[in-house]
Amino acid sequence: MRKDSAVADERPPRARHRLVQPKSAPDEELMRALYREHAGPLLAYVLRLVAGDRQRAEDVVQETLIRAWKNAGQLGRATGSVRPWLVTVARRIVIDGHRSRQARPQEVEPSPLEVIPAEDEIDKALWLMTLSDALDDLTPAHREVLVETYFKGRTVNEAAQTLGIPSGTVRSRVFYALRSMKLALEERGVTA
Repeated sequence: MRKDSAVADERPPRARHRLVQPKSAPDEELMRALYREHAGPLLAYVLRLVAGDRQRAEDVVQETLIRAWKNAGQLGRATGSVRPWLVTVARRIVIDGHRSRQARPQEVEPSPLEVIPAEDEIDKALWLMTLSDALDDLTPAHREVLVETYFKGRTVNEAAQTLGIPSGTVRSRVFYALRSMKLALEERGVTA
């Protein structure tokens, strides 16, 4: 016999026995009995509460049994059936889960966001440069009426008042300015 094993065996036989069987053995037996007797009916009950979602129902049953294990001392002293306690705990877990999902926004997976194309600023900048070049090709009178009516959003009468010309002249210049602008954009490869 080795010296260190002889030292380990010098404890009284009762102490060695306690080390082999931990205090939680009665709790383990209680949990096994609870699972055997109540897990099936509890799962059937919870399945109805969660609209047939088996994974959620199994999670609720597991959480219920964990809470029963944490309260094993109280359950072991209970004189009647523990099923009403288990059913109440399971129902409250389902209610808490429902409330927590209602309280926070629904989570979205990032993958759909990656598919959505982002607005490309380069295309916008190129379009503005092309538009600016085409405006430079117009006469100053045509450019003035387009800037007043299309870019500043003024009506024909407001543009006429701002430019100090009759409203008929504004209409005529807008017509010819748009025609010239269309030709200038087509020269740059822009088609409508």
